[in-house]
Amino acid sequence: MVATRRRDGRIAQDRMLEEAVAAIAENGLAALTMSGLAERLGTSGGHILYYFGSKDQLLLAALRWSEDRLTEERTRLLARRVAADRKLDLFLDLYLPVGPRDPRWMLWVELWARTAGNAELLAAQDEIDLGWQRDLATVLARGAAKGVLVVDDPAMAASELLALLEGLSTRTVLGLGGTTREGALVLARRATGRLVG
Repeated sequence: MVATRRRDGRIAQDRMLEEAVAAIAENGLAALTMSGLAERLGTSGGHILYYFGSKDQLLLAALRWSEDRLTEERTRLLARRVAADRKLDLFLDLYLPVGPRDPRWMLWVELWARTAGNAELLAAQDEIDLGWQRDLATVLARGAAKGVLVVDDPAMAASELLALLEGLSTRTVLGLGGTTREGALVLARRATGRLVG
């Protein structure tokens, strides 16, 4: 694979992160090595280490990179002029994985196992989760203010709903119980209806 290069000959960090996420989605975190990633990129493991320092730092950067793109999409979603129930449905659609082995969700699943012993990774995941929760609470609060949704405590409802979505996402990306994206979306909509009216 030919890598995109900057004028100075260095492989762009975004390209490294994109390839790292793709490699994890294809083969899992255990199979990701600096040398394997370097081979995919047509560079050396030392070059990757120069930018990221360690595999853990690379993974943390990859997590942030993949989530930054969705943060931009959430920001656009919050600014859209659509009915609150429609906006909530679009939020559910954005949150859930696109299907089995979704690269973003494979990265999350792989990193959860490493979080217990890594305070920096835990803090990063918590920060990302809080961003999703804050934006969902905003959608719920606006819907409640307009009388479209029935929500007493938007922050609590957002936390409960995200816990459900996380579980459905994990089942979908791993293919547990035959869960598909379409099935997960149906279940998410049903649970949302019960939770927020």
